[in-house]
Amino acid sequence: MVAEQACVVADETGTTPASATEAWDRVRRRLRAELGEDVFSSWFARVELGSIVDGVAYLTVPTRFLKSWLEAHYAERLRVNCMAELPGLNGIMLSVRPVSRDLSQPPAEIVPLRGRQAAPVAPAAEPKGAPVPVAQVEAAERDLVDACGTVLDRRMSFQAFIVGKSNQLAFAAAERIAAAPAGSSPYNPLYIHAGVGLGKTHLLQAIAQEARSQGKRVAYFTADRFMYGFVAALKSQTALAFKEKLRGIDLLVVDDVQFIQGKSIQQEFGHTINALIDAGKQIVVAGDRMANDLEALDERIRSRLGGGLVVEVGDLDEALRAKILGNRLEALQAAHPNFQVHPDVVAYVARVVATNGRDLDGAANRLLAHATLSGQPVSLETAEAAIRDLVRTREPRRVKIEDIQKLVATRYNVSRADILSERRTAAVVKPRQIAMYLAKALTPRSLPEIGRRFGGRDHTTVLHAVRKIEKAIAEDRTLHDEVDLLKRMLQE
Repeated sequence: MVAEQACVVADETGTTPASATEAWDRVRRRLRAELGEDVFSSWFARVELGSIVDGVAYLTVPTRFLKSWLEAHYAERLRVNCMAELPGLNGIMLSVRPVSRDLSQPPAEIVPLRGRQAAPVAPAAEPKGAPVPVAQVEAAERDLVDACGTVLDRRMSFQAFIVGKSNQLAFAAAERIAAAPAGSSPYNPLYIHAGVGLGKTHLLQAIAQEARSQGKRVAYFTADRFMYGFVAALKSQTALAFKEKLRGIDLLVVDDVQFIQGKSIQQEFGHTINALIDAGKQIVVAGDRMANDLEALDERIRSRLGGGLVVEVGDLDEALRAKILGNRLEALQAAHPNFQVHPDVVAYVARVVATNGRDLDGAANRLLAHATLSGQPVSLETAEAAIRDLVRTREPRRVKIEDIQKLVATRYNVSRADILSERRTAAVVKPRQIAMYLAKALTPRSLPEIGRRFGGRDHTTVLHAVRKIEKAIAEDRTLHDEVDLLKRMLQE
């Protein structure tokens, strides 16, 4: 998927490989101008445009670390710049480039034989067309590859999962499903939702590994891996075989469902879920919010997911954070016997690093680095210096257009359906225009995307509304204060 071969699949907008490559060059120039040469060279120089399918640009990077960093720090900037240069684009998807760059072959077999155990990764034996992330090769001794080519990490087991009040229900449901006999579906589908770093991926990997150890046929996908497999099957004209193999499993596990994009891919995902549930097969899905709040996902899929057992993994309380941190430190101490951390320091770090498990991992690694580099015991003072960048207030809430519509509708005593309708009465037009203005001000969505979210309106209608409210705010102090209050309510 090098740049010269980019966009072998054109989307419904008619984007051709040549025009898409030129647009991608413009995106790179925009990023370089916005971020500077140093940042661009560090993080964006190795990003390539792979293909465009159903209005989604598939970008590839060489390592899992780079993918994670870009998703955490630059995803919105990438998306906004891509949508500015590629007309009709609805979103982007990052994935790790396979070692084998030949995408003309379908993915490796989707379904293993019953009872078959996956062998440790051996790069030389990898089937042609099955992508092998660089990090997978580097961690071959601890990683497993399931039948779909997605890495399963042995460390993410039920035994290693630390249970607390915020996750005990999800853990119990996950254990029950993993232990259920093939053909039994105690909670179907199981939908787990949680913020970043709260353990939902750990639970899903634990389910997949435990179920496979009992001989069940399991397919574990991340969203990008599902999309890659489906697109590769379409390109190689093996889509029917891909679908049939996928429907022959006992358990389907899909992580980060909010990233599944593209009309045809979502349709196939929905058909697969329906076929498996109708056949009594178990579905486990995880996302970053309630199923009904997954705005980009097809309504029928949201309805299916919401119709099963929905479990939230809540924020980590201080006691659970202390357990997790203690567990991480014990693992580090096993490898570094001279590394010791006083319980007071553990309690301090668990109290101030109140975000998620990944930040607790970072805190443990920083404490180890300071201790080994300085040769001094870890004190409260050194701990405070080591984790200073992790002690931060929570990021402002990510505002969704649906939230804006609901809040504005409530404030002006109309319904959300009124705002999305064709009604042109003054009682509806004003809140509709204010909602469009807030959507432009508080979300990274483009004008065409905002228009689609407001009943399929044209982007010029949105632009007119934004300009009208901007002018009204400048002239009317009462309206200014009213809109400012709505902004604060949405961002809290």
